Amino acid sequence: MRIMGLDYGSKTVGVAVCDPLGITAQTVETITRKDENKLRRTLARIEALAKEYEIEQIVLGYPKNMNNTIGERAQKTEDLKEALERRTGLPVILWDERLTTIAAERVLMESGVRREHRKESVDQIAAALILQGYLDHLSMTKKDGE
Repeated sequence: MRIMGLDYGSKTVGVAVCDPLGITAQTVETITRKDENKLRRTLARIEALAKEYEIEQIVLGYPKNMNNTIGERAQKTEDLKEALERRTGLPVILWDERLTTIAAERVLMESGVRREHRKESVDQIAAALILQGYLDHLSMTKKDGE
């Protein structure tokens, strides 16, 4: 089953997909929009990618506050989840994404990517980290159930 991971930000959406076996996440692209509240093109692009990669499920990063409360960004993520489910007909899982952008920045720094070039990749890396966390969870859940 192929799964798509999304890192939803105010101006960008990082996109990652897993391999057909559901083991590893790979970056795909960063979708950019001019206005935070205009999602039509973003939703259309996500839908096109979902068809292209034969996606059966979407994992959407859920930005809870560090104290586990739901803020404005998390509320917007919940709204996107509903819009994605309506538009694609696919199940959308909210996945705790706390600190993934920081981890993505660290990966890029340790890889020697210059600061001015990190911005281009950080959302895709964050999406891959979100998706990989979910895939690892599924793998552990399967092992526990065996």
